[in-house]
Amino acid sequence: MNADLLNLAFRKLEYVDKQQLLRQLDKAWVAFKDSYAGLSESDVLEPGATKAWSVRDIIAHVTTWDEEALKHLPAILEGRRPPLYSVTYGGIDAFNALMTTKKAGLSLAEVYRQREEIHRQVIDTVVRTPDAQLACETRYRRRLRLDTYGHYPKHTEAIRRWRAQRQAGTCVQTSRASR
Repeated sequence: MNADLLNLAFRKLEYVDKQQLLRQLDKAWVAFKDSYAGLSESDVLEPGATKAWSVRDIIAHVTTWDEEALKHLPAILEGRRPPLYSVTYGGIDAFNALMTTKKAGLSLAEVYRQREEIHRQVIDTVVRTPDAQLACETRYRRRLRLDTYGHYPKHTEAIRRWRAQRQAGTCVQTSRASR
């Protein structure tokens, strides 16, 4: 079997319709929000959920990546390539640090407001996206996954581990926060 046929067969196996993708996005989003549901404001603001980041910082971080999806998905639809984070910022970690600093002054209420508003825009964008961009592993769908529903579970699990360790009264040791 030649490479083109193999690639076509592989893509057909990954076919997902828009409604399936929206359900996948919603499932990851709900799990993320559930990971910190019921925490008090002081808990949400407590550093250490992921290294020095609080849950509030993680929420702001996840919103930042939703914003990145909104910024770069239209360019991908037009056939352009978004700039590399290594060139523009010195890498993803540098970008994350810069955005964390930029959002450090936001109130918790504003972080929550942005979370909902930006996520709603992501959903609206997916709804308006041509089916062909979502049905198989296109550059568009890959970027959407990396910035959103593939990204949320990393932070969902980090928050859950942090909560479990706090509840058990153990020292919190989490992995490095990255995209």
